[in-house]
Amino acid sequence: MGVAHAARSQAALAQRQLLRAVRGRGEVSMLGAELIVDGHPMRYGVSNNDEGAEQIWAINIHGFFCAGPMYHRESEHLAESLGWRVVNPSLPGFGGSDPLAWGELSLASMARRIEALMDHLGIERALLLGHSMGAATAIEFATAHPERVLGIIYRDGAATPAWHHRHGILPRLFSPIAPDIGAMADLGLSVAADLPDLLAGRILSTLRSVLPDLRRNLKTLGRTAPVASMLMETDLTTEVEVLATAGIPFLAEWGCFDRITTPETAEEFANAAGVSVLWVPGGHSWMLARPTGQADLLRLLPLGRQFLDAVGVRALRGAGRPHLRAV
Repeated sequence: MGVAHAARSQAALAQRQLLRAVRGRGEVSMLGAELIVDGHPMRYGVSNNDEGAEQIWAINIHGFFCAGPMYHRESEHLAESLGWRVVNPSLPGFGGSDPLAWGELSLASMARRIEALMDHLGIERALLLGHSMGAATAIEFATAHPERVLGIIYRDGAATPAWHHRHGILPRLFSPIAPDIGAMADLGLSVAADLPDLLAGRILSTLRSVLPDLRRNLKTLGRTAPVASMLMETDLTTEVEVLATAGIPFLAEWGCFDRITTPETAEEFANAAGVSVLWVPGGHSWMLARPTGQADLLRLLPLGRQFLDAVGVRALRGAGRPHLRAV
């Protein structure tokens, strides 16, 4: 039965490659939709390249103050070049999705949206791409539902605590009187330092992809600011270790000029997951300015190809062990 399944998978892959060759580039687009989850509207996009039951689903989970449409260019390229069916959710309070009440804010609430979206679209298992806050959300979801996760591409993530241990001049100056203010000021400067890289390359197309949701996010900032505080208190290191032990494939990617989630954070995550870090030219949001980069990393670099192989093996073997929440 396993041999037959593998043969069908190979045939399906060959068919997808033929379809892409015939169709040519530029035909995949993201279709917008909305889903009600626990009484709250949530916006999402899904690629229009439906190629059958053997197709890999991928969920591209955005970072703080971002939204699903900001990653549409990247997801379209992933769908076009790798044949994945890609979903871009906008988590509560971002990209026009309804914010949650302060008492409802948690990573578990964020992960619940991923679960509801997968159920709605009939996705049994998916590959998760998580950026920054989205990487922490991916870890939270995988901890609760490891059997539904094919692998995690963990990009400049905020699931482990080293990133909010700020060591710049402002934290040192403010530490005797107001350490929290110093840390937040340093983080703000780090965000500002990331902007030039965000606008590198094709500036106009990048601006067109990010400005609409930046405006939406500004309108809900008062209700999403507590999400940043929540992230500052997040530590999922043990959960990462448990998932790695359980065999969830990880690919850790980091912008080599990232000052938001620092190189110390990359090392901390890599040690917990038992993987090497794939360093990428750019800052914290390198994928927004370079939307073709992720597919190139997977197709052209050894760590990327090894990760795809591990995901393929997991897809053929079936579900993993359920309920791996660390105690």
